[in-house]
Amino acid sequence: MVFSSLTFLSIFLPIVLILHHILPTIKLKNTMLIITSLIFYAYGEPVFVILVFVSTIVNYLFGLGLQHRNAVVCKTLLTLSIIFNLGLLMVFKYTGMIVGTINEIFSTNITVGAILLPIGISFYTFQSISYTVDAYRKIIEVQKNYFNFLLFIALFPQKIAGPIEKYHDIAPQLTNRIVTTGKFIEGMKRFVIGLAKKVLISNAVALIADNVFYADPGQVNALAAWAGALAYMMQIYFDFSGYSDMAVGLGKMMGFKFVENFNYPYGATSIQEFWRKWHISLSNWFKEYVYIPLGGNRKGKARTSTNKIIVFFLTGLWHGANWSFVVWGLIHGVFLLIEEYIPIKKLPTVLARIYTLMVVCLTFVIFRAETLTEGVTIIAKMFTDWNFAPEQMNFFIRQMTPMFIVALIAGVLGCVPHYRKVLSKIERYEWGHKVIHNATYVWTFVILLASMLHLASGGYNPFIYFRF
Repeated sequence: MVFSSLTFLSIFLPIVLILHHILPTIKLKNTMLIITSLIFYAYGEPVFVILVFVSTIVNYLFGLGLQHRNAVVCKTLLTLSIIFNLGLLMVFKYTGMIVGTINEIFSTNITVGAILLPIGISFYTFQSISYTVDAYRKIIEVQKNYFNFLLFIALFPQKIAGPIEKYHDIAPQLTNRIVTTGKFIEGMKRFVIGLAKKVLISNAVALIADNVFYADPGQVNALAAWAGALAYMMQIYFDFSGYSDMAVGLGKMMGFKFVENFNYPYGATSIQEFWRKWHISLSNWFKEYVYIPLGGNRKGKARTSTNKIIVFFLTGLWHGANWSFVVWGLIHGVFLLIEEYIPIKKLPTVLARIYTLMVVCLTFVIFRAETLTEGVTIIAKMFTDWNFAPEQMNFFIRQMTPMFIVALIAGVLGCVPHYRKVLSKIERYEWGHKVIHNATYVWTFVILLASMLHLASGGYNPFIYFRF
């Protein structure tokens, strides 16, 4: 089940919210959320609910064991917990990649059967690792109630595609949270904004991205290649930030406060700033659980550079079992190192933004391509294939649908926070505050209706980050 489906919007979500409202105690609310979260997950992949139970039971037991007073025992248990969690990822996510790489290097012919990737495994595995590491560090008090720990991992708003929550942020809310009318309305507005991002913008531009990346190379000239690259750049941002908005909104409607995952990253003026604004929970996770333990920036420039490259290698690998993801991560890591020596921040803001957007756009081509060769081919076409023959131009013109153009313009406007600055200035006046306050209700209803009508029409509706 996905948030952007009529089943979720018309049946599942109303039932959950009504039950959460009428059940009298936190214990009953939590029990209901555990059951409904497991139903939500099992809707598409019932067999992998077993994996969720195995993962949570094992990590719960590791947490209890980490209360031991013997430091050697605790360190051993922590090591075993990391091996267990990363082992799950290796088996389900990277077996094919590892075997394929071995076959290419050693000219072997090892075969493995098809291994289905459990949805959300990368997210809840990282949450489990952060829990056991924090328990080892004595940063948190170990959860003694298994069902509270299960709720932390399985809670459906953030189960499938994050944000990656840390236990110490969620733990107090598991047993003490309040839903006010104001928070509920804020959560609903946030959810609808995320739904519109996903359904009205991401889905619309996704069709053109797919058309270009799946097209015969002979059909694609520079214009089409740029259209495909920009379409995917918009698709991945509004897909993932839309999901994050929906997750945060759902959490608010039930009294939870989730971390923010995006902060207008396409307005960044450097790659370093981009990563402070893009997939914030993942960046913070790698910083806290990989970069700092490796030594961070405390052991000289050479070690700092090595640590950053390791982090971005792992960031790329986290996104998928394909070397194109690794290359994407490494390129970002290299640009971060370059920015240590070239004063990008001293450039005029416009030039700095153009530089950042160019790096992000071109690397997303690598990210989106099925192979490195395909990615390099499309990038080459973006700068060299100025072929305006009828076949190529007809292909390009077919992509320029009214829906795509409107969605692209809306996406560009929605990528930057300028409209919020304008609204905040208007809200300073009493009349302005009333107008905007009332207009948001109308606007929320309109975009909710438009989103649901689009879904009812059977429009294109994938979620990119489900496969990560």
